[in-house]
Amino acid sequence: MKKMLLIAGLLCTMLISAQVRPDPQPAPDSFEQFNLGMAGYTFVNFDLDKTLEIMDKCDVKYLCIKDFHLPLKSTDEEIAAFHAKLKTKGVTGYAVGPIYMRSRDEVDNAFEYAKRVGVKLIVGVPNYELLPYVDLKVKEYDFQYAIHLHGPDMPLYPDADDVWNNVKDLDGRIGMCLDVGHDTRNGKDPVKDLEKYHSRVFDIHIKDVTGSTKAGYSVEIGRGIIDFPAFIDMLRKVDYSGVCSLEHERNMKDPFLGIAESIGYFRGMIAATKEVKK
Repeated sequence: MKKMLLIAGLLCTMLISAQVRPDPQPAPDSFEQFNLGMAGYTFVNFDLDKTLEIMDKCDVKYLCIKDFHLPLKSTDEEIAAFHAKLKTKGVTGYAVGPIYMRSRDEVDNAFEYAKRVGVKLIVGVPNYELLPYVDLKVKEYDFQYAIHLHGPDMPLYPDADDVWNNVKDLDGRIGMCLDVGHDTRNGKDPVKDLEKYHSRVFDIHIKDVTGSTKAGYSVEIGRGIIDFPAFIDMLRKVDYSGVCSLEHERNMKDPFLGIAESIGYFRGMIAATKEVKK
């Protein structure tokens, strides 16, 4: 009898273990018009395999491609292999850049690179005098061109106001990659700038910073001064449908916990602000 009860208990345990367990809920960004992605620069110290491993663990499916993962002179075969590797993790390369452009040849190379990679969005940093030539190229290729702003660290494009003032009279496909951290460090408000310039915001880099001057530095999202609940609400208000890519710039030799914390906080704020709006 004892042996029969033991066998019956083991069978019950096996049946319970074999039952289908419920899956986790989809990430909160799955229900938004915008997508959550990763800026390739986050992984400047790591190869593509490690990049995709971390993206998979964080359930992030969009990558802005940097040239240290896919060089500008890559062959068609190398580009195909790159995309095949992304596909194994369900990741889409949605843009290339940032790419710095200091001559017409470098502009030409960047547009041809994007065409061969198969994306329609370039995140670029052209010298100011090259903007009329970039204007011609977006007409030729029918690409969007998002100028990456850089805060007070360099003279080119310190904030959203500067980008806007330089592109407002150019082709409507030339706009900005709104880096909320750099914009903040140049004394600007990325929430207000998203509202003002949303028609020309084609990509967004998210990060947090400790201050609104050059002395401020990058930290995990939620540990700085940027009002991310307000920013997420503004994304919805202006119907932003692009990608918000994390560009994590702290502890870059060992960024993984910071990446996870930032992704988790941003997703938490997406969920929390939806709750408030009900």
